[in-house]
Amino acid sequence: MGRTDAADNKGANKDGFDPAPLVMQARNGDRQAFHRLVDHYQPQILRMIHYRTRSRMDAEDLTQDVFLRAYKHIGRLEAPALFRSWLYRIALNRVRDHHRSQRVKSLIGFVSTASDDFRETEATADAPEAPERLEAHAFRERMAQLMESLSRKEKEAFMLRFFDELSIKEMTAAMGKNESTVKTHLYRALRKVKAAAGDGEAFWEVP
Repeated sequence: MGRTDAADNKGANKDGFDPAPLVMQARNGDRQAFHRLVDHYQPQILRMIHYRTRSRMDAEDLTQDVFLRAYKHIGRLEAPALFRSWLYRIALNRVRDHHRSQRVKSLIGFVSTASDDFRETEATADAPEAPERLEAHAFRERMAQLMESLSRKEKEAFMLRFFDELSIKEMTAAMGKNESTVKTHLYRALRKVKAAAGDGEAFWEVP
């Protein structure tokens, strides 16, 4: 057990932050310890969800829910060093639930354009310089096109690795799959993205 914990800890401390002591304290009812975990990981989770929902408002709501669930179920986390990848797993599940909910709403005819109007207003309120905004928009559009051919699991693996910058070990915990399966999804995604992008845009490297 010691060797496994050490290996897990090595992967979890990629950013130099060790969550294990705070997780143990939070398990014992220390709310301040959990707040420190939230302070450190909230920007990462918010960014991850925002990219997948395209709505700042939805991302903020879902991020809050992720940490509420984490606080409620932190006692179930067997390896405190894997707190970060555990958070990503909760976040992935909440994003899936969100997309399922949106599909159901669209099927029964209750889709609203309010969130789109909100995003448009928010983007205008604190927009970057026009060239930067256009470049960022073009990049997002191009990436959306490149990933159209990916399956759900391939897309998850690709985004966790290159957008969220998780290690392979963290990805296995976040996706709930073994390392071999995760690598298979990732390599398939890379091949498809490179093929769709062409030689001039094949900038993704196999880890």
